[in-house]
Amino acid sequence: MTTLADATPSWRFVLTHPAHFLAFGFGAGLARRAPGTFGTLVAFPLFWLLNPRFAPMVFLALIAVLFALGIWVCGKTGKDLGVHDHSGIVWDEITAFLLVLSFTPASLLWQAFAFVLFRAFDILKPPPIDYLDKTVHGGIGVMLDDLLAAFYTLLCLAFLRTMIE
Repeated sequence: MTTLADATPSWRFVLTHPAHFLAFGFGAGLARRAPGTFGTLVAFPLFWLLNPRFAPMVFLALIAVLFALGIWVCGKTGKDLGVHDHSGIVWDEITAFLLVLSFTPASLLWQAFAFVLFRAFDILKPPPIDYLDKTVHGGIGVMLDDLLAAFYTLLCLAFLRTMIE
């Protein structure tokens, strides 16, 4: 397949392979500005739809499966694009934020705060997120830095809850 390193992916590219469709968050990653933010937003309806249908441990197992799937879909899509971690690849944000939501209190205020924190950690990439982002390549690298951003988000939320309660 021709690499698209200098091109902007389109719906045509996204629809050429199921991995591309998933990696681009069902199309959310095609947003011209802030595709990671749009990808993270996709996690909300997925969470609201899926979470009530599963026991908590089953839902966490599903997230683990989505993470493993993400290693493949992000790796394949990055390879096909010729860009390791193209900004339109948002499966990592979706999966990591599903994890965050699964531990966030079920109120829109808490979920909105979790969203802001997660996006901040994903964008600013404090250590060691920046290190992982620069040194671990392929699908695992794409997925790992967002998993760490999710971990930082959950630490902040836990700290805030202990301060409030």
